[in-house]
Amino acid sequence: MGIKERHERDREAISRAILDAARELFVAEGYQHVSIRKIAERIEYSPAAIYGYFPSKDDIFFALAEEGFRLLGQPNDATDLEKLQTLGPLDRIRASFWRLYQFSREQPQYFALMFVDRSVPRITREYDRFTFVRDMKSRIVGQIQECIDAGSLPSSVDPSVACRLLTMAMIGVAVMRLSDRLAPAENADDLAADVLNVTIAGLQAGVPLQSTVTECAVDEAPPQQRSARGDL
Repeated sequence: MGIKERHERDREAISRAILDAARELFVAEGYQHVSIRKIAERIEYSPAAIYGYFPSKDDIFFALAEEGFRLLGQPNDATDLEKLQTLGPLDRIRASFWRLYQFSREQPQYFALMFVDRSVPRITREYDRFTFVRDMKSRIVGQIQECIDAGSLPSSVDPSVACRLLTMAMIGVAVMRLSDRLAPAENADDLAADVLNVTIAGLQAGVPLQSTVTECAVDEAPPQQRSARGDL
C-alpha cells in the first residue's frame, strides 16, 4: 500500500470515528446539547482536528443524515430486492412502508436523528445533496399511482397524500416503540403491521381524506432556490 492510499485509509477511519461518536452523542444527549469539543473528547482528538474533517457540527449531521437515508433506501440484501420486484403493486407498497418501520429497528440512532430530534438542522439547507431522497419519495408515490391505475386503490386517492399518511403511520409506531411508550404486553411489530394494514384498508375503502398535498421537509427547496425551481 502506497503512502497516498494509507493516508486516504487513515483519513476515512478518522472520519468514521467522528461520525460514530457524533451519532451516539446526538442521540444520547440531543443535537443541540452536543458541541464539537464534546465529540473531540469522545475520540480523544482536538476540536481543531475535527474541523479538518467537518467544517461545522451541522456538516456532521448532514453526513449522518445522508448515510441514514441511503441505508433506509437499500434492501437488506439481493434476495429482498428480488422479492420486492416480484410483488404486485399493493404488496410492493406494503413492503416499502414496512421497510421504514424495519429501519427504525435496525438503525434506531439514525432513525432518531432523521425523524425524532427537533433540534437538528433542516436538510433543505443542503437541497442538492439530498436529491436522492426526493427521488425515493417520487418512486413510492409512483408505485401508489400504479395501485390506483390497477384498481387496487380508488381513483379518488391522491397518491402524495396516501404516501404521507402511510409514512406518518409507520413513524408513529416506531417512535412509540423507541420512546418505550407501549404497554408491557404490546408487541411493537404486530402493532406496526396492524397500523399499516388498517391504513391501507382505509385507503382501499375510499375513506374521505381531509389532507391536501403538502410538500414535506425533503421536498421543499429553500426560498432562494424556489424561484429557480418552478416545478416544486
